[in-house]
Amino acid sequence: MKPRAALAYCTNVHPGDTLARTKAMLEQHATRVRELACPNTMLGLGLWLSAQSARELLTETDGIARFRDWLESRNLAVRTINGFPYGDFHGETVKTRVYHPHWADPNRSLYTLDLAKILVALVEPGTPTASISTLPIGWRADFTDEGCGASAGLATSQLEWIASKLAQLEDTTGVRITVDLEPEPGCMLDRAEHVVALFDQCFSSDETRAHLGVCHDICHSAVMFEEQDEALALYARHGIRVGKVQVSSALACHGAPKEIAELAQFAEARYLHQTCVLEGSGRARFFSDLDLALDAMLDGFWRTHFHVPVYLESIGRLGTTSKEIPSALLAASHIDPPCFEVETYAWSVLPPHLRERDLAAGIAKELQFTRDALIAAGFEVDG
Repeated sequence: MKPRAALAYCTNVHPGDTLARTKAMLEQHATRVRELACPNTMLGLGLWLSAQSARELLTETDGIARFRDWLESRNLAVRTINGFPYGDFHGETVKTRVYHPHWADPNRSLYTLDLAKILVALVEPGTPTASISTLPIGWRADFTDEGCGASAGLATSQLEWIASKLAQLEDTTGVRITVDLEPEPGCMLDRAEHVVALFDQCFSSDETRAHLGVCHDICHSAVMFEEQDEALALYARHGIRVGKVQVSSALACHGAPKEIAELAQFAEARYLHQTCVLEGSGRARFFSDLDLALDAMLDGFWRTHFHVPVYLESIGRLGTTSKEIPSALLAASHIDPPCFEVETYAWSVLPPHLRERDLAAGIAKELQFTRDALIAAGFEVDG
């Protein structure tokens, strides 16, 4: 029997700091994506709600029920929630602000609990489990004495607290919501081995592990020069559930001068573009943003955290890590995660000549690419 894969696209590609703006963006873009990608079925969403939008839904009279009806009337189905960006993810400068509040700040756990209450009410009837992806504790520099001195111990306590609340939610609703930590370059957890160490040291109880897991972002793993199949197998060996795989692709190049000149076009002010350079010695050098790597100009193989359209194997002289997607999906077929989410949030900051004039058409093309790759990996695809 083939494993089933729920497919969605992440709506953090659209601005949505308020509920009204979220709905306007879904009306403008998601309905069009559905027309192009799956006109005869429901379109799966990886819904992003800011903290403000989530509060609005929970405090409005019948807010969630009315929002669910609104989505259903447009044939939009929420399959998962992206709980990583807390505030305005499309502000002029986001950079490391996206990691605030971190998991040592109670505001992060309260926001995540809001999302869980919303997700359990929005998923389709009969859904046994659904994922909320979240930041991997926080940006590493914030957890040093030189940073804000945030407490990793407090962060793990907050995660245990949210796991207990999710267990209570499952008891009352029958739906298991998991909070899945998403390793990201430069964060407290940026490799699979860091996730394993955290779970083995701090999250040993069955109840906690039932509601805490990992979200494997293919782009992030590629930037860190991980082998996709090895990372996923490591989680499985240590009993860590992969609640979601984010289908994404990074920039790559061999460091030739003309390649670096093209790569420099991707240095921009809104998002952080962590870069790793694999030197000939086998040493990987990490830079917290692309401009810092460009200043260093190291020889080696470069990979940059810039979410580019997943179907592109090259962009001018630059390569991408798109070819890692099929191997990641094949490896995922052995652990059967419930959801695959296309997450190319950076369309709006691509160099102008690379932007799709019709954003919905670009997203639909990504969904078709991912659907084909999932089928090739042996999945039966929903959505």
